[in-house]
Amino acid sequence: MTTAHAINVSEVLKDDRQLRSLIGLGRDEFEKLLNEFIPCLKENQSKNRKGKLKKRRQRKIGGGRKSALGLPENQLLFILFYLKSYPTYDVLAFTFNISRGCAFESVQRLLPILKHTQKNLKVLPKRTTDDPQELLQLIESVDHVLIDATERPIQRPQKPARQKKHYSGKKGFHTVKNTAVSDTDKRILILGETVPGSQHDYSLFKEEFDPKVDWFAATEASTDLGYQGIKTDYLSPEHIHIPHKKPRKSKQNPDPQLTRQQKRENRRIGRVRVLVEHAIGGMKVFRVLTIRLRNHLKHLADDFIFAAAGLWNLKNSFVVQ
Repeated sequence: MTTAHAINVSEVLKDDRQLRSLIGLGRDEFEKLLNEFIPCLKENQSKNRKGKLKKRRQRKIGGGRKSALGLPENQLLFILFYLKSYPTYDVLAFTFNISRGCAFESVQRLLPILKHTQKNLKVLPKRTTDDPQELLQLIESVDHVLIDATERPIQRPQKPARQKKHYSGKKGFHTVKNTAVSDTDKRILILGETVPGSQHDYSLFKEEFDPKVDWFAATEASTDLGYQGIKTDYLSPEHIHIPHKKPRKSKQNPDPQLTRQQKRENRRIGRVRVLVEHAIGGMKVFRVLTIRLRNHLKHLADDFIFAAAGLWNLKNSFVVQ
């Protein structure tokens, strides 16, 4: 029986196309991430070592088992490969020539370190749970914000209550969703928390962005028809752009149509608003957001999309202040 061989990082780095197919990033982005990843990895190891010093040591500092993945670049490639391809732990273990248990533990260990690395590089979006004043300053720092929600499939929950909570009537299957706010450069500025898919896009938005705050006083905002009522509920409605909705069919109006002017305005709004969909599509290059979520640890659904948003911003050299 032959033994599986781990991916040769030095060989992969020579082929930019192959590297992009494996991890979704080119060589320049990988090296930029690696330069910050190495000190973050050492910092994490130092914290773990200090925690163990409180107990009676059996060996000198630096002793003990080393990472089965080896060098920092191997560890970074490992976690990026997981996010890009989202293989099962069995396939991941076979690819990197480690045990299934080690593959699982390595994902849990390296994902927080990757997020810390992205935070230092200032590529992570803000969260809707952050200080509202910081969010307001970020929105006011750009000319135009684009608002949309994105859904991801999950495995069908076993409990009926959870099935109902996660069932998305729009998609026709069980999902989780997030609010995404981008600018016209397709930079992900703000990412909402991960919630069950049955919640309506607009009700989620109102929970995350208080209607009493004048979010759009100094900037323009565009959204889709899923946010009906936003111009009524929020301040500065003159800065909010939402497409015209086709009137309902009735006896008085058996063939409802938009006017030519309304159609022109809808096309103008759509040409701008579609950029947030391009940004969301850019995040979904990382297949951990498109393949049905298999992981049972609740925090991972949110960790995955947060890390993917940071990688999308890094890939395009975007910085979120």
